[in-house]
Amino acid sequence: MIDPYQALGVAKGANDKEIKSAYRKLAKELHPDKNKDNPKATERFSDVTKAYDLLLDKDKRAQFDRGEIDGEGNPTAPFGFGGGGGYQRGPAGQQHDFGNAGADFGDIFEGLFGGGGGGSPFGSRQRSAPPQKGANVAYRLKVEFIAAATLQKQRITLEDGKTIDLSLPKGVEEGTQMRLSGKGRAGPGGNGDAIVTIHINPHPFYKRDGDNITLELPISLKEAVEGAKIKVPTVDGPVMLSIPAGSDSGKTLRLKNRGFHGKSGARGNQLVTLMITLPEKDDKLAEFVKDWNPKDNPRASMGV
Repeated sequence: MIDPYQALGVAKGANDKEIKSAYRKLAKELHPDKNKDNPKATERFSDVTKAYDLLLDKDKRAQFDRGEIDGEGNPTAPFGFGGGGGYQRGPAGQQHDFGNAGADFGDIFEGLFGGGGGGSPFGSRQRSAPPQKGANVAYRLKVEFIAAATLQKQRITLEDGKTIDLSLPKGVEEGTQMRLSGKGRAGPGGNGDAIVTIHINPHPFYKRDGDNITLELPISLKEAVEGAKIKVPTVDGPVMLSIPAGSDSGKTLRLKNRGFHGKSGARGNQLVTLMITLPEKDDKLAEFVKDWNPKDNPRASMGV
C-alpha cells in the first residue's frame, strides 16, 4: 500500500507547487517510454501518478490525512476491515483507477453489535460516507515538439468514445498534467475526472532549453567570411537571418519570441548556433589554403 507523501518524496505539509514539482521530476525519470526494459520503474511511475492525483484532490487529501482512505483512495474501515480495489492498466496505454465505493461505518457497527442503535456502543446515530464520485481515468497524450511550442490544439478520444479538442496550457512541458473535470467514470456522487499526462516527442534538430529553443545551423565558409542573409527554420515557419561577416563556428544568434510559451504568456527565443560546414571536396579551396598563412593563431588564448 503506497503512502502518497513517501511516493513523491514530499513533506505532509507540502503545497501544490511542491507536489507538482516533485511529480514532474519523477515523471521525467520514471516515464515508461524511457524505461521500456525496467518494469519496476513503470510500476513506480504508476504509484507516483496515483499519489499525485490523490494529493492534488483537496477532499481526498484531507480524507487520507484523517485516515478515512488509504493511499489507493479506498475507504479504510475500523477493526481491520480494509477496502479492496486496485489499479488496472487498460488498452492503448490508458490507466484506469477502480476505487471501491465509500464504506458505511454505521452498517459495519450494526453487523458487529447486533444491529439497531440500541445495540451499538455509539447509540442510534450512524455515520454514512457521502456518495463518492466515479473513478478518474488517466490518459497519456503524445504531442509533437512544434505543436507543443506553438500550442496547437490536440484531439483526444476519451474512454467513452467521445472526441474533444484539447487546448494545451501555457508553460506546457514534459509530464504536465491536465485535469478534465467530469470526463471520468460515472459514480453515485458524480463523474470522476480525466487526467491527461503530456509527453512531448523529441525533434530531429530543435532542442528545448527552458522556454528557449536551440538550433545548430550549418553555414558555408563563404557565408561565414563574407556574411549573408539566409533562411532559417523556426517552429512558426522559416524566417530570414542576417549572418555577420567574419562569424565563427559556435557563434549564437537570437531570434526573439520564437520559443515556447511560458506560464506568464511570454514566449522564449530561438537560439541559433552557427556551425561552419566545409565542402567534401573543393579543389579551389584546397589550393587556396595551401599557400595561405593566416596571421592570427586561433589557439593563442590557450597558451599554445
